Amino acid sequence: MSVAQRRRISTLVMNRFARNMLARASGGSVAMSRVWPSRTDRLIIAPHDLRTADATRAAEIYAGRFVFAGKIVNCHGRSIFDLEPPSEDWEVALLGFGWLRHLRAADTALTRANARALIEDWIANPANKRRPVARRADVLARRVISLLSQAPLVLGETDNKFYRRYLRALAREIRFLRYTMVDIPDGVPKLQVLIALCYASLCLANQTRHIRSASKKLSDELQRQILPDGGHISRNPGALIELLIDLLPLRQTFAARNIAPPPALLNAIDRMMPMLRFFRHGDGNFALFNGMSATSSDLLATLLAYDDTHGAPMANMPHTGFQRLDAGQTTLIIDTGPPPPAGISHDAHAGCLSFELSSGISRIVTNCGMPTTGRDNWRPFARSTAAHSTLTYRDTSSCQFVEMSAMKRLLHGAPVTSGPVEVESYREVVQNGTLLTTSHDGYLAKFGAIHRRVLMLTNDGARIDGEDTLSPPQGGRFKGADADFALRFHLHPAVKASRLSDARGVMLVLPNRDVWTFEALDDKVDLEDSVFLAGNDGPRRTAQIVIRQDARQAPSIRWSFIRSTASPAVTNARRNARREPELPL
Repeated sequence: MSVAQRRRISTLVMNRFARNMLARASGGSVAMSRVWPSRTDRLIIAPHDLRTADATRAAEIYAGRFVFAGKIVNCHGRSIFDLEPPSEDWEVALLGFGWLRHLRAADTALTRANARALIEDWIANPANKRRPVARRADVLARRVISLLSQAPLVLGETDNKFYRRYLRALAREIRFLRYTMVDIPDGVPKLQVLIALCYASLCLANQTRHIRSASKKLSDELQRQILPDGGHISRNPGALIELLIDLLPLRQTFAARNIAPPPALLNAIDRMMPMLRFFRHGDGNFALFNGMSATSSDLLATLLAYDDTHGAPMANMPHTGFQRLDAGQTTLIIDTGPPPPAGISHDAHAGCLSFELSSGISRIVTNCGMPTTGRDNWRPFARSTAAHSTLTYRDTSSCQFVEMSAMKRLLHGAPVTSGPVEVESYREVVQNGTLLTTSHDGYLAKFGAIHRRVLMLTNDGARIDGEDTLSPPQGGRFKGADADFALRFHLHPAVKASRLSDARGVMLVLPNRDVWTFEALDDKVDLEDSVFLAGNDGPRRTAQIVIRQDARQAPSIRWSFIRSTASPAVTNARRNARREPELPL
């Protein structure tokens, strides 16, 4: 481990230790808050929940069937909170109480009674609050927001006694969130906690002092985490969806209370909305960078309805570190940024200079992405450079992550300990199209190599030319005995691929029968197995185009993707296409 890596890990450990000490020192504040709690004698307003609700799910819940994160648990007359959860993802969904919105969608006396019974069940058992997952910052924040937004469902047609119990339980949750959540993982969880506290101060009576305090803290954190171009500091496109789905109703809640929303909140929303279109392919799905999973189409459609600009996506996001090339129906989205800061890099991927390619509503080249559930099984592979459509040197990722299990637990995961520092990108309009020149130094310290990638998209979008070069810096040389590298292009599962007879290219048939051809100049092309992790129904088998070379013998690989005109060749291509099963792994 290098000196820089040890220093980075040491900083993370010390920060974590300091937060733990501060959390212990705050015990007196918690005790005092129990003696003199703020008066929360009534709910003033219930915020709107933008998440899609399904009334048919209410019948399942009433029957004692709880379906979350691909797992089913049947109560059989027992409390759902007493049963062993089948997975952590399932438990997170249960204890976040987001499922209350499905009961509200049904809006019957039966579902309202069912909601009250489940809430009563949760309140009556003190052991529920001691569950580790229940005390997680993001889960607790989600539960507070759910209990506030679904209060009309639970409190409608109820008696005063239950109303008081509900408010007392909610006040306890809010106090715990307010006074003891010092040790919050940085990034989205911290923002979720502050958003929940803003909701609580706006929705409950006698919270004027807390409105000012929560608004100030949220404003400061939004200014820190939402970059000037609208991206999130984690560089994960999915963070935008997770945050906007709560920030937009929060803006409405301020307005409903006749309180001016903080300018930082309005500015953050205005910056984030264009980023939704920046990361979006023609089929509506987000590009798969830095922990992005399957796109929630219903949530994205809801968010886009709030976008008043409806303009073309921007081409350059310099602060977040991404570039976008559009021509005709063709889109390229390229990662041109270094990894995020160590304390917020727990989900970051080693995908520098990787790109995704789509034509119309068909995605062609992707990254492998991250599954929605069961992430721990796939995390080491999904974060590696080999899981991205870029160059991998000596089977090593361009970023290194914490490896020791004990350290992972201490640091809330596996942050990036080293990676690219200098990532350069320069775009220019040339006669035939747009040229993007990029480079990163992720392999420089360990191997003495710099990766350079040049991409050009023609004006009609029918051709993408690329060149990848691996070379030492000027006056330097490669470190080590070998300089093997592999260039990978992961294909979307819907693309049928067949290698051409000369082994120099691959024919790609899209679902709409359009044909693209991949060609490599003077290099042998292999077609190998891959996996698409970000499918809506779980991981799927797919293929990847791979070119292997020795940088000492041939430091550059030139390649191209060319769209063919529709012709009888389509039929032959489909007949000869490589037919991989499309069932989940």
